[in-house]
Amino acid sequence: MTSRRAVVAGTLALLAGVALCVAVAQAEEAYTVAGRDVFVVGNGDVHNQTSYRGVERLVIRRSPNGTTYTAHVSYDKDGDGGKQRATASYTSTLLPSGELRDGPSHDPDYLTVLNQPFAVQLDVPTMRDLRRVKRPVPFDFPSPMTGAPLRGTLRRLPDAIVSGTRAMGIAFEATGALQGALPERPGMALAGSIRMKGTAYYAYDTALLLSLNASLAIDGALAGSAQHAPVSIVYTRSIRSLRGVPLAGATP
Repeated sequence: MTSRRAVVAGTLALLAGVALCVAVAQAEEAYTVAGRDVFVVGNGDVHNQTSYRGVERLVIRRSPNGTTYTAHVSYDKDGDGGKQRATASYTSTLLPSGELRDGPSHDPDYLTVLNQPFAVQLDVPTMRDLRRVKRPVPFDFPSPMTGAPLRGTLRRLPDAIVSGTRAMGIAFEATGALQGALPERPGMALAGSIRMKGTAYYAYDTALLLSLNASLAIDGALAGSAQHAPVSIVYTRSIRSLRGVPLAGATP
């Protein structure tokens, strides 16, 4: 189990939310999930591509001991080994102290809404502060796939209607260095750089994340390789609320 906190401008805490205007014991949100991983070594000598498509259900339970977020994803994974059906799950708990604890979790393909660079829900002060953002502000956080520290900027986007709900938009971009192995490729040591960028939209009525589009690109070389073979890896993830759409009709 781990604890984490993403920071905006050194003071804005992007925490999975505290009790909002409507204090309910349990709430649910459904999402569509899609993604793609592209892995290239050398001049295309090794080229792997994997795509993901599925449906996710998020359950929020509030109690005196904190707020627990539980996400379950059922998805198709299509790669070099053919298409297979898979599932993922992730749990995060916001304690009364304000600490956010992750776990238990099983999300090897980084598809749950709780395993992304932005929190699934914001608190009221953070929503208010973000609405006042007029220019890019510093944004530091660990890469969700590598754990490497990333540093960049966060800026406001025009409001939009997402899944029939008025939402506040945020764009982010950050870069950092990579030195070491990736979780899914522990035997491959890399030296290079990471760049992450994307957009997120939060509902004004509940402060829940309604839409996220994010990409993480790694450019580098195999550490210790005599040929210094170049490596290019790109992860993309897209998550969008199914608010107002019957979940039974949202088959991947």
